[in-house]
Order: sequence, then C-alpha cells, then structure tokens
Amino acid sequence: MKFIDEVDILIIAGKGGNGCISFRREKYIPYGGPDGGNGGNGGDIYICADKNVNTLMHLNFKKVFKAEDGKNGKSNLCTGKNGKELNIYVPIGTIIKNKINNKILGKIFVHNKKILLAKGGARGLGNNHFKSSINRTPYKQTNGKLGEKKKINLELLLLADVGLIGLPNSGKSTFLNIVSSAKPKINSYPFTTIKPYLGTVYIKKKKIIIADIPGLIKNASKGKGLGYKFLKHIKHCKLLLLFLDIKPYNKLDIILNIKIIINELKKYDIKLLKKPFWLIFNKIDLIINNKINKIIINIIKNIQWKNNYFAISCIKNKGIKNLCYKISNFFKKKK
Repeated sequence: MKFIDEVDILIIAGKGGNGCISFRREKYIPYGGPDGGNGGNGGDIYICADKNVNTLMHLNFKKVFKAEDGKNGKSNLCTGKNGKELNIYVPIGTIIKNKINNKILGKIFVHNKKILLAKGGARGLGNNHFKSSINRTPYKQTNGKLGEKKKINLELLLLADVGLIGLPNSGKSTFLNIVSSAKPKINSYPFTTIKPYLGTVYIKKKKIIIADIPGLIKNASKGKGLGYKFLKHIKHCKLLLLFLDIKPYNKLDIILNIKIIINELKKYDIKLLKKPFWLIFNKIDLIINNKINKIIINIIKNIQWKNNYFAISCIKNKGIKNLCYKISNFFKKKK
C-alpha cells in the first residue's frame, strides 16, 4: 500500500432545510391557521480516529467531502429530516489544521475519538413559528443556513516508541525485519527504504512499536535524499537509535557519519537531540573480532559520547538479543 502522510481536502457541512409556508385547509376548516413546518438541520462533519486505518491514501483521491443537507419543512407541521453527519476516518496520530491560517483544529491520538470540524447549517423556520395574537396568518418563513466550509490539512504522525535513524544502507531495515513482523524492502544499495515502516516487537510481553525512517544524507535539510521529510515521525518517539555502518573502519569515516546525522537532526528540530539517544554499530561481522572494541572505543572517545552504545551484526544475528533486552529495560524504567 502506498504511504501517504499528508493530504489537503475541502469539507462542506450540510445546508439547513427551508421552512414551509402552509395553512391548514380541511373540509370544515376553510380558514385554518398556519401549519408550515421547520426544515431540518444540515449534517455535521467529524474526523474520527480508526486503529484499522494506517495511511491517508484513501483521502488522496477524493478531495471534496460534503455532508447531507437538511430536508425542507412540510405542511401539517412536518419538520424536515436532519442531514446525516459525515464521518471521515483517519489513522491514529493525525493532526488536523486549517489550510488557510495553519491553525491546529485538533489532534487525534485515541481510537474512536471524534472531532467536530464543520457544523451543519441551522434549519429554516416554517410560518407556524411566526404566528402570534396579532398575526394569525403569517406569510413568513426562513431559509436554512449554509453549513460551514473549510479547507483543511491532514498530517499523519506515526506513533512509535523507538525511532531508527541513520544514513542509507546502515542496517535499520534489516534490524526491524529481524525483531518484528514488518517486512521493509532490503538491499545493499542506498534508499532502499523510501517510506517509514512500523514494526511491533514483544519483549518480555511488553509491546514496543519501532519506526524505520528512510535514510538521511548530508544536506538533507536542503531537500536532498528521502529521509528528511519523514523526520516528523520521530518527534513522539521515546528512544532514538542511530545506526552506523562500521564497515568503513577508518574511525574518521564513522565520526563524519555521526556528525552528519546529528547536524541534520539539529537543523530539523534541536529538541530531538534531547531525547534518549543510543549509537548502534552494525556490521561488526565485517571486522576482525579483536579490533572491534578498539575501533568503537576510539570513536566514543573522539566524539565524547556519554550515552549508551551497542555493537551488533544484523546479518549474523549478533548482539540483537542484548539490544532488545536493553530496550525493554529502558521502557520498564520509563513507567
């Protein structure tokens, strides 16, 4: 399924039904009073969160959503039927904004939550409403009001516990494939991952959601590469894992890679660097065993890293179990 995380749509609530002008006319009551009924209210438009919806793709093709109009009033004091409300279903994690002024209209983070976006037009009044002691035969009614009309922007944020970030081909997708049921496309060339993937991991009966963000490259903030526009999806992550390819074992290459990622995160949102941040040195199977620790220690000292770091091999399944154990402990302490 194609991943769509942002769409613009036009919503139009239903118009209220018109009031009716009518007078009671029966065989023995030739001059009966007014009996024109009121119209029905126009239908409202709601945004609803649905845990079974994973993308905004279904809204990408239909750009206009209109609720049902209220029905007109009729004689015999018959009130018109209210227009049906229209529910627009979106994934959990959707942010709704007014397209014109960029004002946030609501955020949906709970299944089945509903937010009223456009109010239907008020009903028109029939002539029975206007009768009085001084006007027993009013020839007056009102038309229903137009419903609210808005251009809105829907933006989806993936709600994950752990965010995987790194340069292209650093092993993020392979890791997600190993520890979860997600099946991201994996190959040994850059930009294999061209959309975010979510994987669910159960560690010691604890459900943990992991997001694989497309790889970042230098100058991503200037529009290069694929990962920059997806960084918004890690804003709500509680833990970030920075994957590094240890294959270019010249420590300067790895240090440069770390600086590239951190610099791009800083340009996007400096608050991301305040999140718990671990370094993951992948592909240790390509390095001679007695050199791995020395290489990593040199890098850690060079960049003055004070957070956790791990050495793993996704291909050989080395260090994966320990990393998952540490992730589980991290979330136990967060409770």
